[in-house]
Amino acid sequence: MPSSLSQKDFLDRTELERLQLERLQRIVHHAYEHSPFYTKAFDAKGLKPEDIRTLSDIVKLPFTQKTDLRDNYPYGLNAVPRSEIVRLHASSGTTGKPIVVSYTKGDLEIWSETAARCFLMGGISNEDIAVIGYGYALFTGGMGAHQGMERAGATVIPMGGGNTEKLCMMIQDLGITTICCTPSYFIHLMEVAERLGIDLRKSTLKHGFFGAEPWTFEMRDRMEAGTGIRAHDIFGLSEIMGPGVAGGCGTRNGPHIFEDHYFPEIVDPETGEPLPPGQEGELVLTTLDKWAMPLLRYRTHDLTALHYDKCPCGRTLVRMEPIRRRCDDMLIVRGVNLFPSQVESLLLSIKGIVPHYEIVVTREGAMDDLEIRVEVTPEVFGDQVSALELLRNGISGKSKGMIGINAKSSLVEPGAIARCDGKTKHVIDKRFK
Repeated sequence: MPSSLSQKDFLDRTELERLQLERLQRIVHHAYEHSPFYTKAFDAKGLKPEDIRTLSDIVKLPFTQKTDLRDNYPYGLNAVPRSEIVRLHASSGTTGKPIVVSYTKGDLEIWSETAARCFLMGGISNEDIAVIGYGYALFTGGMGAHQGMERAGATVIPMGGGNTEKLCMMIQDLGITTICCTPSYFIHLMEVAERLGIDLRKSTLKHGFFGAEPWTFEMRDRMEAGTGIRAHDIFGLSEIMGPGVAGGCGTRNGPHIFEDHYFPEIVDPETGEPLPPGQEGELVLTTLDKWAMPLLRYRTHDLTALHYDKCPCGRTLVRMEPIRRRCDDMLIVRGVNLFPSQVESLLLSIKGIVPHYEIVVTREGAMDDLEIRVEVTPEVFGDQVSALELLRNGISGKSKGMIGINAKSSLVEPGAIARCDGKTKHVIDKRFK
């Protein structure tokens, strides 16, 4: 089974596009005929399913926004009877009600297939023992990674997040070779292992599949240097399916999107107009064969670029640049656009600190103030006050040069910034409280 799954990554481009069009036309008919939301959206544009004759006609379809899912909570975008829905997940939204996502049995089959292709691409086989560190609750991370790993042939340990000391013990005792979790949780694991006197570089760990939050090349390098693993990108989002929409191959030329199931576009985030290959913009995804809750031209708010030239690995699937920032986590501070990933890159270039940080934005009168709170290593924290002051001044000086803003820097002791098993919140914006 794994070999037949992997073969789908190498389809001739002409054959792939024929398959995409066939599936696009079928899902458009299904959505129009069975989803009242899309019936109304099509009629408002004077559009009929028969108008989609080529792949380029996809631009005629209406966009779907996250607000549409919230406004139609909980089942308003479903396109099958409730009796055909076998599972529900929900997004980890922080405001209002969650976004509920429905799946048929066939949807779960496709999800496990694309997740498995992600792991196979990273070198997973039936010789591997994988621990799942994503949450197993309503969040899609735990179940998505679990079912993908099983289908790829690995032995799976459904641990979930937390209990990191026990995980360190199990890595040693069970010979765990692979971990799936958020990059920030893996950094936390490294810290706990070091505190326990465990050298992960001498352990059986060799693969890490990280997603659910943006992470930088600098963080990847730090994780690999500290543990000896090979760090792989895995990309997905609950609304589309879950983890396994795209995954990184060994060449590190960017994650391949499984576009036989998820059709990608790049649009200008402000105008919605399509952008050419290689140009950065907002990623838009269409589910080509998700029946319970099809999504047409879903605006992800993730910023990336698509590359269609053939990858050295031989795969014909389009590559996306790793997601490092989003349209909607951008801060505007004193008129300057700022992304958390810029701050992370800045901090990881400085010796003596660890990648646990908070960006705190406040406003006094009409003036915005930016504070970067960052943990230092135990060695630095125990050093002389003068050394800490030099480090603090170095961060403030670099922030002006790299992000164009004078930022106050606050150095805090190891462990002072809260850890999270899921997505880590780096931004605290107090201006609009």
